[in-house]
Amino acid sequence: MKALICSLFILLPTVAQASSTLRCDSGLISVTDSSSVVASKCGEPMSREFVGYREVLDAYGFRNEVAVEEWVYGPRNGMYQFLRFEGNRLVKIDSKRGL
Repeated sequence: MKALICSLFILLPTVAQASSTLRCDSGLISVTDSSSVVASKCGEPMSREFVGYREVLDAYGFRNEVAVEEWVYGPRNGMYQFLRFEGNRLVKIDSKRGL
């Protein structure tokens, strides 16, 4: 039982990293990439939606309002990729089968 629990803790970082990158036709994109880098590597998305604004704290403690967008790519082998940008930086990558 102890070995099973230890192996689960070893695999957790691997699972967490799985959604932080995405392979596109001409390269690999990662969380923190800019929207222009994603567009140059993956091309134009199937859809692009402005979600709204989000308030964030910068490194100095100042509050800033940043634009939030969601881009959708796919289907690729039946999977759709949902990319969320905050302030033109990629913050989240989700994949789902079908729509």
